[in-house]
Amino acid sequence: MSGYGGGATGVGSLPGGDAREAAKTVTGSFEELPYLAELPGRGPGADMIGRSLGMLVDMYAHVEPSGWRISDRPGRDTKRARSWLGEDLDALEEFTQGYQGKLKVQAVGPWTLAAALELRTGEAMVQDAGACRDLAGSLAEGLREHLADVRKRIPGAEVVLQLDEPSLTAVLQGRVRSASGYRTYRAVDRQVVEGALRDLVAVHDGDVIVHSCAPDVPFALLRRAGVAGVSFDFSLLTEREDDAIGETVEDGVKLFAGVVPTTDVPLSDPAGSVMGVRKLWRRLGLSPGILAESVVVTPACGLAGASPAYARAAMAHCVRAARSLADNPE
Repeated sequence: MSGYGGGATGVGSLPGGDAREAAKTVTGSFEELPYLAELPGRGPGADMIGRSLGMLVDMYAHVEPSGWRISDRPGRDTKRARSWLGEDLDALEEFTQGYQGKLKVQAVGPWTLAAALELRTGEAMVQDAGACRDLAGSLAEGLREHLADVRKRIPGAEVVLQLDEPSLTAVLQGRVRSASGYRTYRAVDRQVVEGALRDLVAVHDGDVIVHSCAPDVPFALLRRAGVAGVSFDFSLLTEREDDAIGETVEDGVKLFAGVVPTTDVPLSDPAGSVMGVRKLWRRLGLSPGILAESVVVTPACGLAGASPAYARAAMAHCVRAARSLADNPE
């Protein structure tokens, strides 16, 4: 996996509702790794979960007061999700004419979808092993179609697929709450979780990275599932994870380090933002020479909760922080 040297990119969401403005901002900010922005402020279907449910093949969902629930046929909510995705792709295509290089698209992974999507009973799909298998299969088909569409629109792009899995740790630890909120669903077996992720990684012939902004990211499991990169909130790391991170880097898996805050705060100098990454490197005894090529700098998570001005500043800050790592890895 190459071509990320001294790189920076975003995670997914941005504030506002104007697809063209978002595409222009992202392509202007991240010349080497632009991405397809998500604009959840537009409402249900533009949110991370709704957008990915709109990609499913032969499986549909609609919005209930409690969240997204499985449906028999595509309704208004599915159509709206697909329409917004089309609008976002049109905008990105416009601003990437003649582009050659890496381009990132995001979709929610099977386990976070299973934790968020309700069966007809109102309980989460994650409690039903058969339904989870069907969901993963439907998502795989939908992603094949989506990736083919992106490649057709932007032929020079080397597409990177990001699977958003913020609920992955909760699924593995049995911490997903039931509909009543009084109990939690049983933990899903680690091998089942790993197998479903491996199958989805195999759908794409390019790089697949997994993003999780939760504590206790399962680095070893993701590495075994064959991901090319892990994206995470750097501030949630503990020294407990040092060994797993060291093995991840030595295996050639990239770290997408979320070091820039996601909501409006005064930003430190760029070198200060990546100081923790340099310290981690020294603690792990890794060679400074591989630091810049192993790490991509990102915000800690999506920027939908930020002001538009801060979102732009945070993206520019990521680029400067990545440059600082490349220029001065020690």
